[in-house]
Amino acid sequence: MCYNSAMSRVNVLDRFLDPFGALLTPEVAQRLVDFRVDAPTQARIDALADKCTAGQLTPAEGEEYDTYITAIDFITVLQAKARTVLEQGLTP
Repeated sequence: MCYNSAMSRVNVLDRFLDPFGALLTPEVAQRLVDFRVDAPTQARIDALADKCTAGQLTPAEGEEYDTYITAIDFITVLQAKARTVLEQGLTP
């Protein structure tokens, strides 16, 4: 996947998810910010990333890796919105 495509996807997600920021309570926002994938999932992502860098992904692995990247982009945007909610809660 090229950089511009990934950045475009993040921009679309940001616009699409913008209304969700208003729905987040501080508690839910904190849980989103704290979210991390489990160790086996992270290990799989790391293994696929290494294979991708080496140009050794099979087509099925490429689809799997792209799915992870899409999920990561989605979660990253939600976490950014959650951080904004938490920062706004700290200011009077």
